Amino acid sequence: MTQEETRLGEDNRREKNWKRWGPYLSERQWGTVREDYSADGDCWNYFPHDHARSRAYRWGEDSLLGITDRECRLCFGLALWNGKDPILKERLFGLGGPEGNHGEDVKECYFYLDSTPTHSYMKALYKYPQAEFPYTWLVEENRRRGKNDPEFELLDTGVFNDNRYFDVFTEYAKAGPDDVLMRITVANRGPESATLHLLPTIWYRNTWIWGCKHDGCWIKPRITPAGDSTLLGEHVNFGKHWLVAGPGPDKKTPQFLFTDNETNTKELYGTDNYTPFVKDAFHDYIVHGKTDAVNPEPVGTKVAAYYKLEIPAGKEVVLRLRLSDHELTPQKNLGQEFDEVFATRQREADEFYAALITPQLSSPETNIVRQAYAGLLWSKQFYHYIVYDWLTGDPQQPVPPALRRHGRNADWKHVYSRDVISMPDTWEYPWFAAWDLAFHMIPFTKLDPQFAKDQLVLLLREWYMHPNGQIPAYEFAFGDVNPPVHAWSCWRTYKMTGDRGQRDRVFLSRTFQKLVINFTWWVNRKDAEGKNIFGGGFLGLDNIGVFDRSKPLPTGGRLQQADGTAWMAFYCSTLLSIALELAQDNPATEDMASKFFEHFVAIADAINTHGGTGLWDDEDGFYYDQLYLDGQTTRLKVRSIVGLMPLIAVEVIEDEVIKNLPGFTKRLQWFLDNRKDLAEHISYMDSDGEKKTHGHRLLAIPSRERLERVLQYMLDENEFLSPYGIRSVSKYHEHFPYVFHINGEEYRVDYEPGESNSGLFGGNSNWRGPVWFPINYLLIEALERYHHFYGNTLKVECPTGSGNKMNLQQVADELRARLARLFLPDASGHRPCHGDEQRYAADPHWKDLVLFYEYFHGDNGRGLGANHQTGWTALAAPCVEDSASTRAKK
Repeated sequence: MTQEETRLGEDNRREKNWKRWGPYLSERQWGTVREDYSADGDCWNYFPHDHARSRAYRWGEDSLLGITDRECRLCFGLALWNGKDPILKERLFGLGGPEGNHGEDVKECYFYLDSTPTHSYMKALYKYPQAEFPYTWLVEENRRRGKNDPEFELLDTGVFNDNRYFDVFTEYAKAGPDDVLMRITVANRGPESATLHLLPTIWYRNTWIWGCKHDGCWIKPRITPAGDSTLLGEHVNFGKHWLVAGPGPDKKTPQFLFTDNETNTKELYGTDNYTPFVKDAFHDYIVHGKTDAVNPEPVGTKVAAYYKLEIPAGKEVVLRLRLSDHELTPQKNLGQEFDEVFATRQREADEFYAALITPQLSSPETNIVRQAYAGLLWSKQFYHYIVYDWLTGDPQQPVPPALRRHGRNADWKHVYSRDVISMPDTWEYPWFAAWDLAFHMIPFTKLDPQFAKDQLVLLLREWYMHPNGQIPAYEFAFGDVNPPVHAWSCWRTYKMTGDRGQRDRVFLSRTFQKLVINFTWWVNRKDAEGKNIFGGGFLGLDNIGVFDRSKPLPTGGRLQQADGTAWMAFYCSTLLSIALELAQDNPATEDMASKFFEHFVAIADAINTHGGTGLWDDEDGFYYDQLYLDGQTTRLKVRSIVGLMPLIAVEVIEDEVIKNLPGFTKRLQWFLDNRKDLAEHISYMDSDGEKKTHGHRLLAIPSRERLERVLQYMLDENEFLSPYGIRSVSKYHEHFPYVFHINGEEYRVDYEPGESNSGLFGGNSNWRGPVWFPINYLLIEALERYHHFYGNTLKVECPTGSGNKMNLQQVADELRARLARLFLPDASGHRPCHGDEQRYAADPHWKDLVLFYEYFHGDNGRGLGANHQTGWTALAAPCVEDSASTRAKK
């Protein structure tokens, strides 16, 4: 057992609180729903980036590559100034949703390089230009560009030309659970000496100004000096903490600057400040030279150690700080022992990953996997949102507009969130998203099984799940409907976290009970006619449909959705597998297995035969959405992943599992004897007979013949199969767009391999051509389940028309390899995910850095959307690892 595994065990058993401190400090708190108290829900304009330096947050904090405790009481982060910028750099800059030509987008260069699950060691990098940061240019140029233009990025401005920038490496190492060492290394990559003003900052989240009564509304804390190089923080709930700031390269102790984490109301609103020393004091002191902005009395709730660094060309400087509990003697000697702790934790991190990841990985593959896991771990953030208090307002603040009580999330007053949660992206999506989180937990299960299980349980708890059974989607609209993948993630996590007979059945039973409630919500809300054909709206696929599926249709009527129906069959089959597992030692669950078996059969039958042919088009050999209006149906013949989703609804059930369940077996046999008609169109408990040493039964939406027909499209490089995975819309629509006319209006779906060319569903995501990891991952797993049943009796052409026959396991392996190829450098160092940017291919300070984008160009693999989506694109790690294992077997 590695030392990191020992720490995980100690934390899980609550012997030592190794996870008290972590990267839980958001990269963006401004522009979020929870900080928005406007009448119209315009969160971007209510709390813009320009307010963030001056305005205290109500529900959280943000910073640059910082850390905080699990309740975000005491925070640590960096502030930087290059002597030219108009503002002090205390947080990442980006465009709000209305500002970007493709929605919100961070305009910075930063990278998560390493982390262990307990955050005993962490490392991140921020690249800070030495020229003035082009804030205005980025805003104006992106505003000028249209939907058909690419986003204008920081690298496009030339601000990094001639390597005139600083690499700011931030590292954290824990000497103990309450003893965090910080090492900041600043490298001048430019050709000339350059000055950097660096302010490592410690502050308390403002919990005292609001007059709130809920838990966590603590009285005002304080930070004071405790010697020349030491600060003492005192908090009524969190106790006392030391911060020791080591000397700069000139051997001198840094100057401490004091202020309060309070809103500068005079700057923002023209009214007198509540306190003379406010949140943006360090900005005024450093950038504008206002020495009276900081408190001359050494006391405050926000304090910075101020270093002015002159760094020669090509050289670097190192700063050391230490944050520890008051019960520990402050370690003012930040020399050899300090560096030894870092060396030990780095070595232990390497040992942990060497034992964890696939040994067959090449050096470039190892680098990709380590950074994917680092991004995943850095994406754990403190999330605080008490909806009732947010709707009604705080006693000592202005009363929110009355419209809010009937607006966003008004039906979710029970939500009480004050947790560390895995976020989709630390800047673009700094809030939990239910279906994203389900995918996060697959790689997380390998890193930290207990955290994965706790996260899955968390969203099913009564302070998240609605009393009616719905799981909250995301803060912009808790009531939106995401695909029901939570059960799949619970089932996969259960199986991945132990060998047979040693798995966490309490976890599985606990989640199963709540999932049944959620399943019932789906059945009651999304099956409009009660005929097992489901809707659901956009279902996480944003702009994939002919119409905005989250809104009433312009035609009237309703959609009968192939993906909505397939998701419910997938949900059913997963709950069937869980029920069969639990029934092995709990006979009461046997009846539930029968229920989900029969419900799956009903849904699979409906999608294939309802109204004649269901959502299947026998002429095309594909599944489509249908428009249902005035008793008539119109097939919407868009070849998209909507029509591939029925393939994921597949389970292979072993006879060994059901032979000890007489009640289920009897009911199953009745169906097999009395509903033989079902076998014509679906895979209905088909048996592999004598072909294998033990029996398997297949339960799937498509029959073998229909499966093969759909796979012909999916594996066609002129349709869905790109060099980098499965496209979200077929390339067929590049030359043959789907067009629908109604009431003089034209609605169309084209193949759009890059960014979206419309503002449909916000315009910052595109499901009309690009490659997305989560759907690809589910399709790969489904292919493996089909292969487990069919074996070499089923082979298909891959690619279609190539003459190259593969079994479905080989097809799954091929798809994994194509996904992995997004991140792998070729002989010239070029990675498809980085597009044509040559720095990432050739520059020694860039070429080993990897970004994990939200989605990828359907033709060339260029990364698009959010660029720190680890998040679900951390699924790249198991893809790379599994591809390496497959290669090694060959």
